Amino acid sequence: MPVRWGVLSTAHINGAFLEGVTQSATCEVVAVASREAGRAERYAHEHGIERAHGSYEALLEDDDVEAVYISLPNSMHLEWTSRALQAGKHVLCEKPLGRRAAGVRDVFDLADREGRLLMEAFMWRHHPQTARLAELVASGAIGRLALIRASFSFGLTDDANVRLSADLEGGALMDVGCYCVSAARLLAGEPLTAAGTQVTGGDGVDVVFVGSLRFAGDVVAHFDAGISLAARHDLEVVGDEASLYLADPWHARRPRIELRRDGGTETIETATADSYRLEAENLAAAIRGQALPLLGRDDALGQAQTIEALYAAADSDRVVPLPATT
Repeated sequence: MPVRWGVLSTAHINGAFLEGVTQSATCEVVAVASREAGRAERYAHEHGIERAHGSYEALLEDDDVEAVYISLPNSMHLEWTSRALQAGKHVLCEKPLGRRAAGVRDVFDLADREGRLLMEAFMWRHHPQTARLAELVASGAIGRLALIRASFSFGLTDDANVRLSADLEGGALMDVGCYCVSAARLLAGEPLTAAGTQVTGGDGVDVVFVGSLRFAGDVVAHFDAGISLAARHDLEVVGDEASLYLADPWHARRPRIELRRDGGTETIETATADSYRLEAENLAAAIRGQALPLLGRDDALGQAQTIEALYAAADSDRVVPLPATT
């Protein structure tokens, strides 16, 4: 039987999630919630969803909903993740799950107590291109890993966008820079130190964030992220013998990896896939006891600790050491 999903909010990102789940035989969206009943009803009608709820609380009380996809603004992630877990739902919460490690640790502790599964929704991690990238690095295709460089940016034109609100925990690092952090951690492990600098806009959020992370083995990562810049998105992984380059690492609409050596470039093709479908199916399989979640407590906590350290570094203009992930 497919896992029955409820969608908490009518955010724009839902479109990609719904498109992915529509292709799945193991997932089915049966309900959507908004704080306005009329909006929920229109959204349900437009997307062929069976039930519309006029409050988030009502969706969490829906006994037919097994798992909840949370796409609310960043500042609401931990609160509604907690409430969903307490209501007996499994949770897939959009990235970033939280800006501070303590809050992320608390919701995973709650998930354990409630006997429910919780996963941070980093869809790019589920794509075959990402798995192939990690395999290449681990197999020594570039020799010893030394440097990771990443970018992700776009330009906002709407001053009312939630990404420009400090109260809603917007900002470039939270919105797109977190992908760059995720990539560095996937390939190099947990960072030892963090440094960062930011340019602020909106009502005080970072509209440009540049970060640097140092890892064991003298591996260094640096990235830039922006919500007030031209669109950019790439990832380069450099070793002492060769490098890997991905022109579209985050969405993988045209998946391919370039293995660059002094003697030339080899193009490595990977399968085309819907990352949103894959992440929903992964959690659904875990709910049915058929798989483990790809991303769990350790990854989410490491991600939150790194984001917290990067902001602390930018605010204090100093290099910040990171604690061990526990």
